[in-house]
Amino acid sequence: MKKLAIISTHPIQYNAPLFALLQERAKLQLKVFYTWGETVLKDKYDPGFGKNISWDIPVLDGYDYEFLENTSTDKGSHHFKGIVNPNNISTIKKYQPDALLVYGWSFQSHLQIMRYFKGKIPVIFRGDSTLLDKAGFLHQIKRSIFLRWVYRFVDAAIYTGKSNKLYFKSAGLSEKQLIFGAHAIDNQRYYCNQELCREKALQFRLHWGISLSAKVILFAGKFEAKKNPLLLIQAFKDVVSKLDLHLIMVGNGELEECIQIEAQSSANIHFMSFQNQSVMPALYAASDLFVLPSQGPGETWGLAVNEAMASGKAVIVSDRCGCAADLVKDGVNGFVFSSGNKQQLTASIENVFHTEDKLAIMGKQSLEIIKEYSLESLAISIENTVIKVKNSANA
Repeated sequence: MKKLAIISTHPIQYNAPLFALLQERAKLQLKVFYTWGETVLKDKYDPGFGKNISWDIPVLDGYDYEFLENTSTDKGSHHFKGIVNPNNISTIKKYQPDALLVYGWSFQSHLQIMRYFKGKIPVIFRGDSTLLDKAGFLHQIKRSIFLRWVYRFVDAAIYTGKSNKLYFKSAGLSEKQLIFGAHAIDNQRYYCNQELCREKALQFRLHWGISLSAKVILFAGKFEAKKNPLLLIQAFKDVVSKLDLHLIMVGNGELEECIQIEAQSSANIHFMSFQNQSVMPALYAASDLFVLPSQGPGETWGLAVNEAMASGKAVIVSDRCGCAADLVKDGVNGFVFSSGNKQQLTASIENVFHTEDKLAIMGKQSLEIIKEYSLESLAISIENTVIKVKNSANA
């Protein structure tokens, strides 16, 4: 059995079930090396939410892992020198892996690991960057030169979708080095088919005084400029007079006060602080439409869209979301609008709620589309990539 070492900064609610599934499938022997250090379990401050975040679902169960010592004076994944592991190479070598899977290169330790092991064992990379954010010509040239240097230390990359694939190609990786691995979550966990979950969804509606006949739009994420929640509130205010409609805004962040002030004139806009993973399925179930109006920079995918689709909901996203080209089929399960264009967003919302049948059909289509973006399909991609790069190295 091939031994795979996975390099990641910290336990993530989306990746943990993937690692457990890989271990359960037993096609590979794997060990995850967390580079942030063990302190991340008690003091992970999320600057986007503006608070410490601790997931309420298991993120360390079902797979082998080890926390590396991080000697950075400012620990975190928000900057290059936030991950510094003096014993990273020796610890990984002790495991004697046949291949590496590295999540993200923009940390001192991760880049060091990639550079050291390239040519010794196959280095597989996983990231979700795109070229969707506009940049000046000179910046593009500088970035291209730098990225081509970085990806010299990669044997293969598992890309998340169309926009991510274009990014990897622009960074010098060839078609044969690129393997599709769906950007996936634990889909089954988000489908609210248990009585307790449905009851909780009903309680959310009752709490805000939302009738069963009313329709609900949900935004869940960080209240930050990148997500552009203000645009959604402005668009909602334009359509609420025409529809029996409510908007639920779930999250925290730097724009919290600003968007609450903007929302004051509408009694149909409701706010809720950040909610943990165990609560989210009921919130999706309480809604009818999920909207992610991001403007970037850096909205590389938008996994909340996966969550909403796995909950059987129609979705509207901006064209700056990395998932737009893969998950959202215009007029089928939702709409894609031009980032920052309130008129297009407003029209899309009105279109979704045009008829009851249309909304239900779009929700069912979301469920069908998201089936292809499963943890099992991603696990198979990882297993096949390890075999492919290992065979190439031995050829």
